[in-house]
Amino acid sequence: MCSPDRFRVEYVINPWMSEGLGHTDSQRARLQWSALHAILVNQTDSRVTVVDSREGLPDMVFSANAGLVYDGRFIPSRFRYPERTGEERHFTEWAKGLGYEVRPLPAAITFEGAGDALFDRKRPVLWLGHGFRTSPSAEAFLSDQVQPGGWQVVSLELTDPRYYHLDTCFCPLDGGLVMWFPAAFSAESQNIVRSVLPESSRIEVGEEDAAHFACNAVSVNGTIVMNRASQNLRARLSNNGFRVIETPLDEFIRAGGSSKCLTLRLDEPVTNAFV
Repeated sequence: MCSPDRFRVEYVINPWMSEGLGHTDSQRARLQWSALHAILVNQTDSRVTVVDSREGLPDMVFSANAGLVYDGRFIPSRFRYPERTGEERHFTEWAKGLGYEVRPLPAAITFEGAGDALFDRKRPVLWLGHGFRTSPSAEAFLSDQVQPGGWQVVSLELTDPRYYHLDTCFCPLDGGLVMWFPAAFSAESQNIVRSVLPESSRIEVGEEDAAHFACNAVSVNGTIVMNRASQNLRARLSNNGFRVIETPLDEFIRAGGSSKCLTLRLDEPVTNAFV
């Protein structure tokens, strides 16, 4: 996670920011971030490291966008919007400091890390979102990185600008289930998801849950941590064996992110995990 000390909505690069611009309550944001941190540490048995935020980079708190961690390697993001490009150097230095092998992207490819690239929790699939932030051409580079380990990259086109990153509308869960909002995807990509995932593995959410960022959740050790879920969604998740913990993150939703955006998993799969 990255410290929220400098978080605020200072510009508009997604639809959520239009209403959040200039309305951030910094104290409330700090309390919400701290509550999420405490839940992850105390109720999911997760170990959390915290990166210091940097001046002039208010979205750095959304550490999921730092890059993609895989088998001791770190693929740093290349952001589409100049407002966030300053984060790239700091997160790359952080990864090097932890001993990751850094694999930079080829020129002219945009890629926004674990915001758009999500490992399935059961199948050898890396789900890749494109359409708003990540270039379709990122698929070839990522395939080169993960195919030796037996992984397949499955690309999905995002079509609703409110759900500009894959992790805002698609959440791989422990055990191979996926929580998703189908209306955020092109018809072709909806068909791809349904062809890869059997109906028993798909938990579809409606407009209300999607707008409360239910899909932007952290799934770890049988627990799902999210901003809010309807009674119906909570029941479906519970019936599938999950414990659901809701914690308010509305200050961060003003900028277009919730619990998943605020975290970057460092225990992503290793090579040959499925072969």
